[in-house]
Amino acid sequence: MDTRHDKRCLEIGRKTLVAGILNVTPDSFHDGGRYNDLESALTRARIMIEDGADIIDIGGESTRPGSRYVSADEEMLRVIPVIKELSKETHIPISVDTYKAKVAEEAIKAGAQIINDISGLQADDEMPRVAAGNNTPIIIMHIKGYPHDFPKDPVYDNLIPEIISFFERRIEYAVKSGIAHNNIIIDPGIGFGKRPEHNITILRQLNDFKCLNLPIMVGTSRKSFINKVLELSDEQNFTKSDSKLAGTLVTLIIAVINGANIIRVHDVRETIQAIKMYRAIESVKCKEKS
Repeated sequence: MDTRHDKRCLEIGRKTLVAGILNVTPDSFHDGGRYNDLESALTRARIMIEDGADIIDIGGESTRPGSRYVSADEEMLRVIPVIKELSKETHIPISVDTYKAKVAEEAIKAGAQIINDISGLQADDEMPRVAAGNNTPIIIMHIKGYPHDFPKDPVYDNLIPEIISFFERRIEYAVKSGIAHNNIIIDPGIGFGKRPEHNITILRQLNDFKCLNLPIMVGTSRKSFINKVLELSDEQNFTKSDSKLAGTLVTLIIAVINGANIIRVHDVRETIQAIKMYRAIESVKCKEKS
């Protein structure tokens, strides 16, 4: 994949890339308020890079259920200083998690190399122009509903084919808008307008999305469906920082086994350790077969 900046390159191959989540927000579901000033955000990014992150994904607006809309100006005040400073000290690609074209454009000027659009290029008609004009890789996510307005009881007639059909339409739109096909990454949108059983089905059938011939990103990290499956109470969720870590790691390894090229996580070090363990086991298994 091409990027505007020669010093950084997003290389997607056999290795599963780990994108570390950096929420510079007061209200994100897991880490809201922890990194919403410049120094704490930079410190967190440095830790994730030291832990082995391949990408740092920076977001300035929470889209958890019940979160409030943030204007483009407010979002830029949160993310642009962090991107600008971080891009000076690392060659790790920086992704901006936004569905607003104005934010994406300023983020690219500040040093971001990837756009992560949870709306799947539906929220802002100017987003394709920004991505195409800067030759920037863009993550197109499936979403049922809209940011801040997900259906409470989402229904699908045929889940995987419906999501694939959505991607086919959005990819066609993206390419017609000037975005290079090899600059597109897809994300099936775990938790975005899906019930727990939908999320589990996506993980089990993730390999079905390979028919689109594009890299796949998956984000399950500490999402509420893990709470529901593990029957964790709200009190357990908020008083024990590791309460959803075990469940998260299982979902991520399943995603890796079933073809994820990028996984988006809060816990970089633990995720990389889990993948390394899985790869070691898989390597021995392959040697025994040969």
